[in-house]
Order: sequence, then structure tokens, then C-alpha cells
Amino acid sequence: MTTITVAKGDGIGPEIMDATLKIILAAGAAINIEEITVGEAVYLAGNAAGIAPEAWETIRRNKIFLKAPITTPQGGGYKSLNVTTRKFLGLYSNVRPCMSLHPFVSTKHPAMDLVIVRENEEDLYAGIEHQQTDEVVQCLKLISRPGCEKIVRYAFEYARQQVRKKVTCFTKDNIMKQTDGLFHRVFDEIAKEYPDIENEHWIIDIGAAKMADTPQAFDVLVMPNLYGDVLSDVAAQIAGSVGLAGSANIGEECAMFEAIHGSAPRRAGQNMANPSGLLQGAVMMLNHIGQTDVAEKVQNAWLKTIEDGIHTYDIFKEGTSKLKVGTSEFADAVITNLGKKPSELKPVTYAQNAALTLPRYQRKPQLAKELIGVDVFVHWSGSNPDELAGIVSKIEADGIKLKMITNRGIKVWPDGFKETFCTDHWRCRFQAESGVTMSKSFIVELLSKCINEKIDSIKTENLYTFDGTPGFSLGQGQ
Repeated sequence: MTTITVAKGDGIGPEIMDATLKIILAAGAAINIEEITVGEAVYLAGNAAGIAPEAWETIRRNKIFLKAPITTPQGGGYKSLNVTTRKFLGLYSNVRPCMSLHPFVSTKHPAMDLVIVRENEEDLYAGIEHQQTDEVVQCLKLISRPGCEKIVRYAFEYARQQVRKKVTCFTKDNIMKQTDGLFHRVFDEIAKEYPDIENEHWIIDIGAAKMADTPQAFDVLVMPNLYGDVLSDVAAQIAGSVGLAGSANIGEECAMFEAIHGSAPRRAGQNMANPSGLLQGAVMMLNHIGQTDVAEKVQNAWLKTIEDGIHTYDIFKEGTSKLKVGTSEFADAVITNLGKKPSELKPVTYAQNAALTLPRYQRKPQLAKELIGVDVFVHWSGSNPDELAGIVSKIEADGIKLKMITNRGIKVWPDGFKETFCTDHWRCRFQAESGVTMSKSFIVELLSKCINEKIDSIKTENLYTFDGTPGFSLGQGQ
């Protein structure tokens, strides 16, 4: 008997959770349930995290968390509970199978059967944002070597365990050479350890187009957080419906299972919602806790129900579907089919595969790190970069000179184009000349000079080399 933590969530959450639990308990799931309250009610009670400390304790004690969708209030500094849970519990891997159910659920891709493995803890989802000038805000994109290594290795281990043949990496490293470049480099490094599995890399834009057009060309896809969030929804939709897809969030100690869709408050309380997405998450949960016989029974009953044409409104189609049902009636139909298997759709057989055991990240030897410059970001409402260069050059020091000014990443000085539109947010790059050793005391001195010259410096970024390799990007056009 396994004790799990359950949160019924917001909107359609309570309805689909009740349906899901009814099905898996009828199938013989050996679980005890501890229910917690998270989401909108907790947010509006004044808790910006959407979860109380005692709820955290329940999740951490039980290790397994089945969560219905929640509503995050707009604005007001509320943090996404999904993101917070994934990060606090170290749930670094988000696994989202997307398989078509042709011909019973409408799709243009009847042969589609892929899995998206999405990094879950970092990237732009760090949520570190600042307004820096009247016209410009920033969001920091954080990619770490440990994060890359863990998710890429998980993707290859998952592919090996599930007897899949290929792992594909999606990044945008032709533009983001430092962040996405690191993800791609780590992918190439780790791929060499799995010669039995084909590997490939696609730039995210053309890769996404290919996935939307020819998803059967892919098997397991691994990618950073934001791309994975977007494309997993796209993949679920082109497979048939976002409402049919579940996901697993796996960490070294805890795991969370959920549907990939939102709380759909407009459908709440109407007995209309499709519980399939959360049910798919529950099937993944049952497999994870070793109750594979129950998971197999539930999945085959669900496939049989879909095959029988018993559909909720979101996938109901005249001529293909036979009966339009509500949430509770769909659950009852699945329960009726427990012990049965589909005849046209491929029935599932869950082998007692060994659990994935991945090595903990081992920190690499520290590289030789040298400070060679600093980017000073300036709030300035003028429009002539030559004029700004004349102002900020006053804070130069011996051997450390202003080398470049960019605006939104585009080099505008020296030799900029007058046609380039500029905001009030400028990056002024100072670099040490050859043979000059730069120290951090210069940066303190430089900022002091900014105050004296009434230059509104809003942030700095140190420029380092690591074992002689620049750890910063050039300006566009530099």
C-alpha cells in the first residue's frame, strides 16, 4: 500500500480528480490518499506561493503527488505553483508521451508516437525579471551544466528503458550561443555514451515545424524548459487533444503527476471536462510506484472506452463517436471496461522494467577564470549613440577602454546604422587592452565615476574567459 498526496485543484480539477481516483481505485490501486489544498484559494488567502507549509510537509513525506490543474491569479506577484513544486522538490524531468488514437480521435498524424522530455527547473522559468528603464524589462535565462547533464542523460536512459531508437535535441544555439549552446554541447557529449541510440540536433524553429508536420519522424525529444512547455502542448494537440495528455515530473526523491492542460474555469461544475489527461498522469504514477498491473488494466480500459466511441464533448465527432458523455459518465464507462482490451488500438503491456537509476551530478574541475571586462547597462533617454559614447568614455581607466555600445543587443557604436531603432536601455562594454590585468576594484571605481558623471547605471555584467574561452556573447553586428 502506497500513500500518495492528492490536490484536487481549481476549476475542473475536483471533477476530473474524483473521476480519476474512482477509476484507479476500482481497478485495484493499492493507495492511501492524503488530500491537501493548493492553488487559488491559498493564493487569495494571502499566500503568494499557493501552498501552505503543512502541505509541503505532506508532499515531502509521501514522495508521490497527484495534482489536478490549479488557477494562478493574474498579476500581484503570484508564483506558479507548478514551477515552484518542480524546483523545490528537484523534479528536473518532465515526461510527456504524445500518441495518436487514430481513427477514434481525429488527428492528421495517425502514426504519431513520441515522448517529449523537458528540462523542468531552469531556463527562463527561473522567473527572474526586472524593469530596468522606462521602456525595457528583462528576464534572465539561466542554463546550468548540472541541469543539462541531468535531463539529457535522463532522456537517453528513458529511451533505452522504453526500447526507443532515437533521441533528438532541440535548441536555438545559432542565436543563444552561451545558454542553448551549453545545452547542445552537453547533448553531444552524453550522446557518445549511448552508441546504441541514434541522436540528432535540430534548431528549434525548423524542428518544431517538422514535428508539427511529420511527428512520426521523432521518437524521444529532449529540450530546455520553455521550448518543452510549448511543444509538448503542440504535440498533445496534434495527436488529438491537449485534454488527453498527462505528464510525469520526476526527481531523485519525489515525483509529481498531472494533466498538461489548465484548470478551464469556464467549464467548472458542468460535468463536461475530459478526465483523460489526469488519468494518463495517474497511469504513469501507478507505473512509477510499481503497480504496473493496475496501470495496465486502467490504460487498456481507457483505450477500449475511446475505441467504443464513448467520448466527452472535446473529442466527440459525429460519425466516429457513438455517445457523448460527461465527466462522471466517462469514468463509469472506463470502470465497466476494466479487464477488457481494445481490438483496433494497440493494447498496452507494461513490463516490469527496472527503475531508472541515474548517477548524481559530479562537479567538474574548476576552470581558469579571468576577468577581462565589464558590461555597464545604462538608462539614457537620448537617441544618438555617438553622444552617449562621449559621455561614458569619461569613466574609462588606463588600459580599460569603451569598446562597444549596443541597444537591445544590436551594436550601435562604433559604426552603427542611423536606421537602428534605439530604446532607453544601453549596454556599454568596457574591456581591458592586451597585457592589462583587470581587477574587480576597477568596476567599483567605474560605478563611482558613473555617479560623479551623473550616468544612470542600472546593472553590470562581468566579462570572463574560462580556460581562455570567452564566456560572453558578442554584440549583434560586432
